[in-house]
Amino acid sequence: MEQFALVDCNNFYASCERVFNPSLREKPIVILSNNDGCVVARSNEAKALGVKMGVPFFKITSLVEQHKIHVISSNYALYGDMSARVMKVIGEFAPAQEVYSIDESFLHLTGMRDLAGIGSQIRTRVKDWLGLPVCVGIAPTKTLAKLCNATAKSYSKLEGVLDYNSLSDERKARLLQSFEVGAVWGIGRRLTDKLKMLGITTAYALRESDPEEMSKRFSVVMKRTITELRGISCIDMENIDEARKQILSSRSFGRAVVDLHELEEAVTMYTSRAAEKLRGDGSLANEINVYVRTSPYLQDAYAESATVKFPHPSDDTMFLIKYAVEALRSIYKPGLVYQKAGVTLLNLVPNEGQQLSLFHSQANDAKSKRMMQALDQTNQKYGRGSLFIAGEGINKSWQIRAEYKTPAYTTSWDELAIVHAR
Repeated sequence: MEQFALVDCNNFYASCERVFNPSLREKPIVILSNNDGCVVARSNEAKALGVKMGVPFFKITSLVEQHKIHVISSNYALYGDMSARVMKVIGEFAPAQEVYSIDESFLHLTGMRDLAGIGSQIRTRVKDWLGLPVCVGIAPTKTLAKLCNATAKSYSKLEGVLDYNSLSDERKARLLQSFEVGAVWGIGRRLTDKLKMLGITTAYALRESDPEEMSKRFSVVMKRTITELRGISCIDMENIDEARKQILSSRSFGRAVVDLHELEEAVTMYTSRAAEKLRGDGSLANEINVYVRTSPYLQDAYAESATVKFPHPSDDTMFLIKYAVEALRSIYKPGLVYQKAGVTLLNLVPNEGQQLSLFHSQANDAKSKRMMQALDQTNQKYGRGSLFIAGEGINKSWQIRAEYKTPAYTTSWDELAIVHAR
């Protein structure tokens, strides 16, 4: 029988902040989105105070003051680096791993013994090595592993680990009855409403429904979900090494932007970030799309994009920036107040085995490769932004607001945590 574990970090963003600021432990924390607009993460203490996910920050300022809630701007450099460390530690426990999100990872445990013991070892090691709390759900299907993980988070007596295989049939039924149908992996709000109209309100009721009939009413995906709830694996481990089909880099601005020069700085920086990811995937891009927009709430709102096809595929930052700026200039309208811009690298192909033009210079390719390697290695060693393209600008006053941002403790030499001896 197949066996999967879902390892999920508890309140990941808040937990990352607590690793480097222990005074935040057991204190209410909210993490804000880009430009400090909305709440994107909460500690359990903040949830208990009634802070909702996605609520605009200005709507909870009185609640923040009343309960002394700690407010932090998203620190994606920190969260991304901590995520990479967590996934590396977790991956050592199984022959196959699927990183599902920044704070979740599936492990393939088929054929391994004492699965609950493995789950406990994972929890202990991640906590000891990285200071982060995780919970582990283990089951014969990925869908059930998700539900077991959620249960392990909810009941402290489980000590963060639940192995579905260890439960009696009665307890398995009770577990599924405790979840609303909308909590099942892959069942969104639209499907939830339709299922409730059929009297299917819990995960257990969905499991007990007729898979063939449900397939006809909905789709084969619904049948697969029901089968998974019955303990038969239908969703395999995905190949996480598969390269992306496109790469997007975009941000809202921290203030209104009117000047073309500032837009060019932003597009240059976004292209640089996308190019870094492109090389990390071992891919080349054939096209680039650039878009800009004003506030969508304006009566005469403007949103436009332009796509440029390259003469040959490339991963060279300078090359990509040239065409990105060209695309930007073709859609820029003077006098407008821009709120957001972004770039997308398209038609990606592997960087090996490409058929080049007769007039393509291999000498230029070699020079470009050396320069990009120097750029990437420098930024990997000394922190992102240590070496950057001058066209990105120096001050970047248009960047997103992050009034409450904490230091990049793990990715910048200048912001390393300092320990004082007593």
